Amino acid sequence: MANHFSALKRARQTEKRTARNRNNTSRLRTELRELREALAKGDKTAADKVFRQAVSALDKAIQKGTLHENTASRYKSRLSARLHALK
Repeated sequence: MANHFSALKRARQTEKRTARNRNNTSRLRTELRELREALAKGDKTAADKVFRQAVSALDKAIQKGTLHENTASRYKSRLSARLHALK
């Protein structure tokens, strides 16, 4: 356990940031899962709608520092290719 004031403060900050990052990651994974499920069902209109939400979630994850920009770009590219293959 931390004893110095600065170490105690860092521990508090780490807890807050960990919770925030976990929440952002969970939200992103949920959106991606919903998109993959929509693609698996083969419903074009629903998949298109969910794709826009997933791209938005990916962009927000970049802004919040949860995901690297290149990683998000790779996700978008692959999911877009799957969406267009469905159409």
